[in-house]
Amino acid sequence: MAFAAMYKDGENVFYYITVMNEPYAMPAMPGNVNGRHPAGDVPLPARQTQSRSCARNCLEAGAILNEALRAQEILETKYCVAADVWSVTSYKELYNDGIESERWNRLPTRAKRRACPTSPSALADAPGVLVAASDYLKTLPNMISKWMPRRLASLGTDGFGRSEGRTALRDFFEVDSRFITLATLHELSWDGKVERSLLDKAIKDLGITSTSPIR
Repeated sequence: MAFAAMYKDGENVFYYITVMNEPYAMPAMPGNVNGRHPAGDVPLPARQTQSRSCARNCLEAGAILNEALRAQEILETKYCVAADVWSVTSYKELYNDGIESERWNRLPTRAKRRACPTSPSALADAPGVLVAASDYLKTLPNMISKWMPRRLASLGTDGFGRSEGRTALRDFFEVDSRFITLATLHELSWDGKVERSLLDKAIKDLGITSTSPIR
């Protein structure tokens, strides 16, 4: 049916199904979204905590969602750092929107517009540092970094192919909940939002060492 629609309706698209190796509950579709989310990113409900010393935003793509949500819990329960998670349904859609916005703005006599990641309804108005985590290469979130309102720290699985279990691979490539937590605290420390001592404490708490090879 998909290919028939491409032919009949003249759609310039590819339809595909991505199969992940980790089952997880899909987040509910936001009430103000109908059909495919055009911006390619969906904010998930924030956790409620008694103390919110600062804020951050974590972007994730695919099955890494569970790790991002675990990092959200670690940050808020152990370090009193508020955390918002955005599920990126398509980095490519965000990239396409950014490119199209640049082209639009180059043409004369047109009102300027901003790319989706920095639109008023998205990350431009969201406080905190930006961390992107993915089971794919870092280049995926980095595709949209130029349109981000602030510096973007990207975690991904750059390197040679490896055969291992999911947990070991995420530890090796430093993309699991511990490293998402660490990246967030590092960005906050870099911006002077938390003390370096909190980052050092987290490194010890999470059992992270510097003995791993540089990737």
